[in-house]
Amino acid sequence: MITVCLMAATIMQALDTTIANVALPYMQGSLSATIDQVNWVLTSYIVAAAIMTAPVGWLAMRFGTKKVLIVCAAGFTVASMLCGIAQSITDMVLYRLLQGVFGAALVPLSQAVMMAIYPPERRGQAMAVWGMGVMIGPIMGPTLGGWLTDTLSWHWVFFVNLPFGIATVLGLAAFMQETPTQPSMRFDWFGFAALSIGIGAAQLMLDRGESLGWFDSAEIRAEAIVAAAGLWYFVVHSLTAERPFIPIQIFRDTNFSVGVVFMFVVGIILLATMALVTPFVQNVIGYPVMQAGLLLGTRGIGTMAAMMVTGRLLGRIDARLMILTGLILSTLPLVFMTGMTADTPASTIVWTSIMQGVGLGFVFVPLNTVAFATLPARYRTEGTAVWTLIRNLGSAVGVSIVIAQLTSTTTLMHARLTESLTPWNLGLQFPTAALVDPATTTGRALLEQLVTAQAVIIAYANDFRLMTFISLAALPLLLLIRVGKTPAKVDPAHAVAD
Repeated sequence: MITVCLMAATIMQALDTTIANVALPYMQGSLSATIDQVNWVLTSYIVAAAIMTAPVGWLAMRFGTKKVLIVCAAGFTVASMLCGIAQSITDMVLYRLLQGVFGAALVPLSQAVMMAIYPPERRGQAMAVWGMGVMIGPIMGPTLGGWLTDTLSWHWVFFVNLPFGIATVLGLAAFMQETPTQPSMRFDWFGFAALSIGIGAAQLMLDRGESLGWFDSAEIRAEAIVAAAGLWYFVVHSLTAERPFIPIQIFRDTNFSVGVVFMFVVGIILLATMALVTPFVQNVIGYPVMQAGLLLGTRGIGTMAAMMVTGRLLGRIDARLMILTGLILSTLPLVFMTGMTADTPASTIVWTSIMQGVGLGFVFVPLNTVAFATLPARYRTEGTAVWTLIRNLGSAVGVSIVIAQLTSTTTLMHARLTESLTPWNLGLQFPTAALVDPATTTGRALLEQLVTAQAVIIAYANDFRLMTFISLAALPLLLLIRVGKTPAKVDPAHAVAD
């Protein structure tokens, strides 16, 4: 029953990273927002969750894991209700921030509890079950969001959390036991403030850079300076402080450090790909919201199948080989996506989605297990918090970069294509080009529409190519992973997660 409750909390939090994707065009009209503003519905939630993930370890040790989980699940449920009744883009962004604040602890604490209640020989299977919730949530989001938006309204992509949130709170209160606490434990507010300011400023810079002209804008330059200063102070403080809120010792474990870098890449692939494919399927190919959600939801089939297999294969096959297989299977679809056009058939979308889902499943489970295999138990809660923080940062940074790249490349490609539209263009002299005669108003309108459509397709292809290179850049890290080690022995009194 504890596992069921933890899975419900995990899926509920992970689901909300993508469930709003297909509903964004409907929110944009209802909330009178621009395209840039409505994207804050996604990034505000991810950034808030990323920032508030950092103090999860201290909160769990100071007040107890059970109390923190119950409060966060209840707060997440209330924030979901507020998002559903939001009347303006300002309200929506504020409520999504609140949702991210309360949802931040759900995933790392559920992972820590799952690792604590299962014996070492069953942790591979436990991580497969838990990882299925983390991965299936974002993958099933578009399908469920499309169905709810098409059947009811976009408000229900948030209202759907209410019954699950209430059940989770009641289940945790009834079945979970409280963990030991350390009431005298102090919190490193300076380190937390430096990290929060650095992450917040960096995300603002990435979100607003494209619309403000990047470093031609004084605001972007200021945000870059604040972000660099905040992150610099955080690193220096963590290295010199007696008790930083993220112990620097956890990064001395090679497997964990390499796993963190891998998880950043996985975060980019997981959410940024969905942020690209969703509008491509709806706006370029022209599928309605329900069909788009069903097509994109097929990625969940591959992930579910892979996770059921990887949980059983761990211990029998080298984890590095499984991660390599998963990375290749995740990258190949990106290569094929660079050739997608408005005429791409549904079958191509389905098989690339399934293959990428299988790849992510083969990466996620062994990566989680290997990264925590040698990490001392006393650092497990902080380790899971850092793990989730990095995954959220990867997702937020990935979405911001690909959306900014998409906008700028579309404008650039439109200008380059327009340069060739001259009276001497042989293509415009064919009889079949009479409808797009630049000499007529209708012809110019149709020509503008065609040029814009082609510029958008080229921009999407460049984005998919960029993500391919990012994925391939992670391959050399496999050489640094060590398998076959056992966790270091620790004083049981410090093993809070146990």
